[in-house]
Amino acid sequence: MGKRFWKDKAVFISGYEGFLGSNLAKNLIGCSAKIIGLDRVKNRPISVLDSYLRKNIICIKGDVGNLKIVRGIINKYKPRVIFHLAAEAIVGKAHKNPLKTFKSNIEGTWNILEACRDKKFIEAIVVASSDKAYGSHKRLPYEEGAPLKGEHPYDVSKSCADLISRAYYHTYNLPVAITRCGNIYGPGDFNFSRIIPDTIRCALSAKALCIRSDGKFIRDYIFVDDIVNGYILLAEKMRRLKLAGQAFNFSNDNPMMVIELVKKIYQLTGKDSNYRILNKARYEIERQYLSSNKARRILNWRPALGLEETLKLTIDWYRSLKTGRG
Repeated sequence: MGKRFWKDKAVFISGYEGFLGSNLAKNLIGCSAKIIGLDRVKNRPISVLDSYLRKNIICIKGDVGNLKIVRGIINKYKPRVIFHLAAEAIVGKAHKNPLKTFKSNIEGTWNILEACRDKKFIEAIVVASSDKAYGSHKRLPYEEGAPLKGEHPYDVSKSCADLISRAYYHTYNLPVAITRCGNIYGPGDFNFSRIIPDTIRCALSAKALCIRSDGKFIRDYIFVDDIVNGYILLAEKMRRLKLAGQAFNFSNDNPMMVIELVKKIYQLTGKDSNYRILNKARYEIERQYLSSNKARRILNWRPALGLEETLKLTIDWYRSLKTGRG
């Protein structure tokens, strides 16, 4: 289907100014979709969305936790496809302010779904969950049928949003599906509490990197363009393949230790490794990684490039910002 599916189609993206949302909006604008975006911040000064791209977005400032705003957008613009990405996405912030996190991640999700409940024009709703929704499991990698049992504020908020989405499918037949992704990286990520942008920033500025954990935590890392492609494929195929009510993991199926990733980034930047192991990580699961077999089999999805190639692209983007070329 590709561009033909999206041409002139009204698409609502909550959290369109964020890391994933901005990359998704950029891609869909290239497919001639009509984007309606909701975010607490408008016109972020540094973004993958330039002034030309923003002219192609109906930009609305507001909080997904406000049901009146969400209902107003759905009723006025009648989007055919909805991507619900707005959330408190930083684990540390979620721990410090759990109520704000629950309002954004849980109430924000039920607001979107409740506003859509009786709208027959909606073809697909894709809700962003997380690998953190699974909580801690001895059996890895996580598969979609594993129980959702988050224990800490961010993890629990994602478990709840995930379950609420399924409740709206099973009870009201809402065409909603859920995505659970590994650690996403790439251009446009300014959350420097995350290991990849922080390592790149430190390497390019010759500052010492502080690693919160002991460096042996195991995660999977996935390039933002591959996640955008997964979201788009899921929305395109939801009705035809009857995928509503289902969850899909997106991963490169190549888990690695944090310290291995850090050393790889320093190598690719051409800088000497310069880091300190703090071993102070709290409320984080040591081993978390996903199986994307279902997405590969049903959606025919797979990462387009390998880890090293996409890390190089990411490093080049941050370097272009640092030297004023981006």
